[in-house]
Amino acid sequence: MALIELRDVQRVYDLGEIEVYALRSVTLNIERGEFVALIGPSGSGKSTLMNTLGCLDRPTSGSYLLDGEEIVTMSRDERAKIRNRQLGFVFQNFNLLNRTSAVENVELPLLYRRGLSSRQRRKTAVEMLQKVGLGDRLYHHSSQLSGGQQQRVAIARALATNPSILMGDEPTGNLDSRTSREVIALFRELNEQQGLTVILVTHDPTVAKNANRMIVLRDGSVVADTPDFQVAMRELHQETV
Repeated sequence: MALIELRDVQRVYDLGEIEVYALRSVTLNIERGEFVALIGPSGSGKSTLMNTLGCLDRPTSGSYLLDGEEIVTMSRDERAKIRNRQLGFVFQNFNLLNRTSAVENVELPLLYRRGLSSRQRRKTAVEMLQKVGLGDRLYHHSSQLSGGQQQRVAIARALATNPSILMGDEPTGNLDSRTSREVIALFRELNEQQGLTVILVTHDPTVAKNANRMIVLRDGSVVADTPDFQVAMRELHQETV
């Protein structure tokens, strides 16, 4: 059984007089340990697909099995529980609390885990920050950290709950090219050395090239699903031809 199974998934937004099909009958599997990039032009549906995979949004129709559990029929609270158990998120804007130390930011998702003492939360947070190379920045606030360091804190926070899937929504969008390469190298390391499933939304071909599989979307449909970077780029380029 694949970790993720989508079958004929649609997401339709009712805007009154018109309906907008953000996803059109998307069918795909993602296996454990894959590194997948979701790419496509603006409005292609890649962010909607990411929100669907991340249990942030529920499909209008179709089936989404995450580790064998049907997501489509879950309530909002049930989806929140599975997010906390299975998924770690990294966003473009880091989403850190400014007046809170790095270690306290990483502890935040652990507050929702029952049975964890404050000592256990702190121990886990420290271990995660050490894992991403910030063992010497535990008590620095966001204003005292570079953009790359802030994104590493965000990655450590995403890892704190020991998720099976790490999701990044344009995680290098606010970083310079050198720092972007460092952050993507960290994603690759987590994928290759720990077997963590990684799914990234990106508009940057140099980021997508690091994935082992590229899913290209256009107008809410998957138009290419390939491990071949050149094939993915040709299909992406078709939009502008």
